[in-house]
Amino acid sequence: MNDITMPTLYDRVRQVIPPPDWMLFEEDIEAILALKREQNAVILAHNYQTPEIFHGVADITGDSLALAREAVEVDADVIVLAGVHFMAETAKLLNPDKTVLIPDMGAGCSLAESITTQDIALLREAHPDVPVITYMNTSAAVKAASDICCTSGNAVKVVESLGVPKVLMIPDEFLARNVAKETDVEIIAWHGHCEVHELFTPEDVRAMREAYPGVTVLAHPECPPDVVAEADFSGSTAVMSNFVAHRKPARVCLLTECSMSDNVAVRHPDVDFVRPCNLCPHMKKICLRNIRDALEHNRHEVTVDPAIAHDARRSVERMLDIK
Repeated sequence: MNDITMPTLYDRVRQVIPPPDWMLFEEDIEAILALKREQNAVILAHNYQTPEIFHGVADITGDSLALAREAVEVDADVIVLAGVHFMAETAKLLNPDKTVLIPDMGAGCSLAESITTQDIALLREAHPDVPVITYMNTSAAVKAASDICCTSGNAVKVVESLGVPKVLMIPDEFLARNVAKETDVEIIAWHGHCEVHELFTPEDVRAMREAYPGVTVLAHPECPPDVVAEADFSGSTAVMSNFVAHRKPARVCLLTECSMSDNVAVRHPDVDFVRPCNLCPHMKKICLRNIRDALEHNRHEVTVDPAIAHDARRSVERMLDIK
């Protein structure tokens, strides 16, 4: 990434970023690439970041599972997490001796805010001896109070790896209900929802099919189960991307955060993307300017309380050990 030229970078994204917009981005992109070289820094960017970040300055991209796996292997002194706070915490858990920065401390998550350690204590009291599987979209403190983590990409594997008849899966109710359809393990859900994915409805899918005959609809498993039932396929952002790469649908609609479509479209110019646009307000707090600012001023460093870091790391590593 550091050796690539600006014209080559723009060739990648010209179909999703107009030339006048790219001209506004160039100065920050050049500065960020230089700062990364100077500081031995890498940028990890989630699939929901905008194309100028995802394709312009990121070194490692992917969904929560991919970023967690790659964070362990990072050879750098500084990690900038272009995503939301729980992702930066996870990177710090897996790299305790590295500096981890997040460009905006306000980049949160409705799922992470939907559950606390006190809630887990009450759940354990109500369901003794039932293991707690915690979605990555949670705070380090909640991970520490859990038995193992999961992502939307590996949730079924994690559930079945425990070899038990019943599990608690928190905090995403819709993910838990969608996973329950794919396993014989009984799943007790919490009531958290993603503020982006909960907005999609079955009527949206039916309207999409009417407006765009033959469209292939892919739904994220954080969508309500009745939306997933209307879709042709459901999977994490990484699984969606792989579906497009291998199946090459003529026209596709991704029911997820709207920057995902732009980022996948860059790699598949021959596929027609229908773009329903539900924006994540937290992801969109990250921009080129504050990534540059983070590198220039070592801002904002993410730390994890040592009192919870050990147990939180254990929950994440237990997940990563499942292949």
